[in-house]
Amino acid sequence: MSSLPNCPKCNSEYTYEDGHLIVCPECAHEWVLNTEVEEEVKEEVDDSIKDANGNTLEDGDDVTVIKDLKVRGSSNPIKIGTKVKNIRLIHNPSDGHDIDCKIDGFGAMKLKSEFVKKA
Repeated sequence: MSSLPNCPKCNSEYTYEDGHLIVCPECAHEWVLNTEVEEEVKEEVDDSIKDANGNTLEDGDDVTVIKDLKVRGSSNPIKIGTKVKNIRLIHNPSDGHDIDCKIDGFGAMKLKSEFVKKA
């Protein structure tokens, strides 16, 4: 018999291990059994923002647009090769746009890091 704890959410006794997590099959709740493993998992998570080539971006970097980007509300796209100076990074964006910047001729806008490369 297993010595795994009951689910803290629904108190089900049918919990099982999945790697470093304990999983409840009845309510799909997942949790970590001990804090040592939880600290290791936190260290593994990399919250850095990378460009299309895998380079780590930082606040104040200059980037270049790698493809034409349509701009909602404008008839002109942002052309490939447009240089964007002094970017600001947005960690944990809700809409996927993780770069805040100003582009000459377009004004302030947000970009996705997958469409830029570090200049």
